[in-house]
Amino acid sequence: MLLLLLATGASAQRHVFGTPNLTSYDNKIAHFGFLVSGGTYNYILSSKPNLTDLENCDSLHIVNPRSGKSFGFGIIADLRLGKYFDLRFIPSFTFPDCKLQYYCYTDAANESYANGNANGIVFLDLPLLLKFKSSRMLNNVRAYVLAGAQYSRNLVYGKAADLANDSAFEMLLVNANDVMAQVGVGFDFYCTYFKLATELKFSVGLMNQLQQEGKYVGSIQSLHSKGFQFSITFE
Repeated sequence: MLLLLLATGASAQRHVFGTPNLTSYDNKIAHFGFLVSGGTYNYILSSKPNLTDLENCDSLHIVNPRSGKSFGFGIIADLRLGKYFDLRFIPSFTFPDCKLQYYCYTDAANESYANGNANGIVFLDLPLLLKFKSSRMLNNVRAYVLAGAQYSRNLVYGKAADLANDSAFEMLLVNANDVMAQVGVGFDFYCTYFKLATELKFSVGLMNQLQQEGKYVGSIQSLHSKGFQFSITFE
């Protein structure tokens, strides 16, 4: 099938896939847009080797992170570095959900603690990404890969800290700041009046997020965030 497509020639491509759209778009030094995203958010957890030997953890035998959904939106600033490279800055708001579940020998019902705030977490994400893109395929499609780093700030951290310090809640508290490494792949589609892209991105946290445990003090060694995100961008 691939050889057949290559043999059709440029005229057949133009007939099947249409004439190239936005022919001057790729020569612009900068352009802007917005994105909407959805995905999952979770933790990479390292617990102490033998929980039952620890003080305050004698009935605890499993600490398990439970993945939650996330959604977000943001704006895009894209700087052209060359024919195949762009630098992208995408400040966004992300609303993730994740819990740690504690399994105990003596409890009929397992206990679940939210990750620092019973009312959820709101991240201000500031990613800086390098985008490497292919030449146009089929007139109006580009494939690309990207990589970079992201700084995230929990905007409701103050409220979370107040709740965690209240003995009535006994909640786990995570740090307000995080730095994540990111890699992703996607496709650009050149439409008549704008460029649309679909993108899949993976993120992993570089900082230990554990700040303060709740009821089971000493059960966790480290928490690192991770997430998958599917985005649709309009530029």
